[in-house]
Amino acid sequence: MTTNVNIRLALDRVNMGLLAQNQANAPRLYTPGEVVTAQQGFMKGHGTYVEGDDIKASVAGVMEQVNKLVSIKPLKSRYVGEIGDVVVARITEVQQKRWKVDTNSRLDSILLLSSVNLPGGELRRRVAEDEQAMRKYLQEGDLISAEVQNIYDEGTLSLYTRSLKYGKLSQGLLVKVFPSLVKRRKTHFHNLPCGASIILGNNGFIWVSPSSRSDGEGGDGGFSQNLSEIIPRGDREVIARLRNCILALAHCKMMLYDTSIQYAYEESMKYEVHELLQQEAIFDVAFLTQHRLRLQEE
Repeated sequence: MTTNVNIRLALDRVNMGLLAQNQANAPRLYTPGEVVTAQQGFMKGHGTYVEGDDIKASVAGVMEQVNKLVSIKPLKSRYVGEIGDVVVARITEVQQKRWKVDTNSRLDSILLLSSVNLPGGELRRRVAEDEQAMRKYLQEGDLISAEVQNIYDEGTLSLYTRSLKYGKLSQGLLVKVFPSLVKRRKTHFHNLPCGASIILGNNGFIWVSPSSRSDGEGGDGGFSQNLSEIIPRGDREVIARLRNCILALAHCKMMLYDTSIQYAYEESMKYEVHELLQQEAIFDVAFLTQHRLRLQEE
């Protein structure tokens, strides 16, 4: 049995000029126990501790400073929710008047029956019949898009899907990245020019699906699914390419938002979809994307 192996020199794999430029502007990475600052007058924040007169890092990450408050943002961590965050989550259990939901956080989140739209968008009080039909609305394994409504004292997140743009997700692809890589924006629902829609969950779950025919505020937002509809091969290739581009950016620790993903998609067109899984293509797409983003900022 013979196998084709493609081996190239490291010098030929990436654009070394862009690499040097990116390394010069890369943020400083702190390791646990390393001194963040020895100056007086600073306050320790998340990811730091005080030893003597020094503030040291307790986790590996990059420094964030707000006035005199110094904190370390870890590169790898569980999702820490904030009120108003958009999340993509999976139903794990149906309980009394609530669903238990996996949002990639330390604790399971909850979705109350009173926090979802009734089929058809009815506005009325939830009755015993609604509670008995909960599994018809959402059952174990279903993926939903939702918003964080409240955070309880122990850290449990309370979600709601009362807006029409939230609800059960239909056909598409789920991509998981570190939550710290998803950039917080005004909107996390995007219809990309390439012909696909993405939901950038603040919890690190990204949903890629064929472009919806309606805008973000008037989506299905309920419990309808088009699982019997056949997605054309071209749309499936676009979704697969977007998935590989997102993973390429995440592999290089680049922030994920609509512009960076669209640029990565455009830079990846010189590769076949399966070639984007190779290390050389991953670095090439990520560096060219970062270069375009820097040119846009200037």
